[in-house]
Amino acid sequence: MIASIVETVTLQQNSIGTIAIALCDVRKTFGSVVAVDCVNLDVFNGEFLTLLGPSGSGKTTVLRMIAGFEPLTSGLISFDGKDVTGVPAFERDVNTVFQDYALFPHMSVLENVEYGLKVKGVSRDQRKNRATEILEVVKLIGFVDRKPNQLSGGQRQRVALARALVNQPKVLLLDEPLGALDLKLREEMQVELKSIQQRVGITFVYVTHDQSEALSMSDRVAVFNAGKIEQIGTPREIYEHPATSFVASFVGVTNLFSGDRAHRLFGRYGTFTLRPEQVDISFDLSQAGCNATVTSIQYLGAESRVQCAVEDNGTVIATVPSEHLLQVNIGQNVVLTWKPEAAFEVD
Repeated sequence: MIASIVETVTLQQNSIGTIAIALCDVRKTFGSVVAVDCVNLDVFNGEFLTLLGPSGSGKTTVLRMIAGFEPLTSGLISFDGKDVTGVPAFERDVNTVFQDYALFPHMSVLENVEYGLKVKGVSRDQRKNRATEILEVVKLIGFVDRKPNQLSGGQRQRVALARALVNQPKVLLLDEPLGALDLKLREEMQVELKSIQQRVGITFVYVTHDQSEALSMSDRVAVFNAGKIEQIGTPREIYEHPATSFVASFVGVTNLFSGDRAHRLFGRYGTFTLRPEQVDISFDLSQAGCNATVTSIQYLGAESRVQCAVEDNGTVIATVPSEHLLQVNIGQNVVLTWKPEAAFEVD
């Protein structure tokens, strides 16, 4: 890899595990509306951290406060241990990539990527060299003379990414950058983004409401709800061991049991979560388990989602390989079973 990129990667690798950004009791209100409620968050150097949550959960507001676009109501934000709460956006060592790309339509790909360097007074030769380096990283070196309207959506997003990376910021902020792309291209770009992040070694803070994006790309995920972080952990921790019923239901599909139903199934009151892939369907009605009746079948390709009615008007969802669908019919009586350790209690 080209020298300047190598230097950036080396510096980032040497600082992995240290805190790049810290949010301490950060709060943001808009009039009487509390958008962010006392959020505490550490972002580590070199990691890919995703802020995940539904619309209005506070994740984008947090990103904007990190960028310096939105003032805090109270609290503190620090970069490398230095308080930047009152530091304007242009003085912070971060760049932001937005969903709408924000490219200059009259400029070529190369000119768009060079633009930030030109504003900073970097010489023409240095601008071209650095822009060419980063365009190689994002696999657009053959498109330098094209205008944005001559590119696909994915290519335009890579130009926006290259323009943000060419200044070698310490942190890159990404606000739902793949939201405008179709599903197939979005999935391809997820792989590309993670590969680029690992190659350049820069800390990424990524905002999305898409659980699959968060799970597939992130080193860690912070799940937001109603202005607060409900859980922070690796994608596996978030999915397999959700801390709350909200996390369990928002990240993937799950079965939630509470009250008398939980007591009947698990022997005590509380709220329990059970992922559909942990539920087995048996056609042997003499087998011990949860008696149920199949009410709907949702074909999803390689697998299918089977919804079953159980006692007290409850439902349980099971995921089965689609090749087994010939054995399952709507209205059929079945027995549902799962391993005891597959279900666990959440707040």
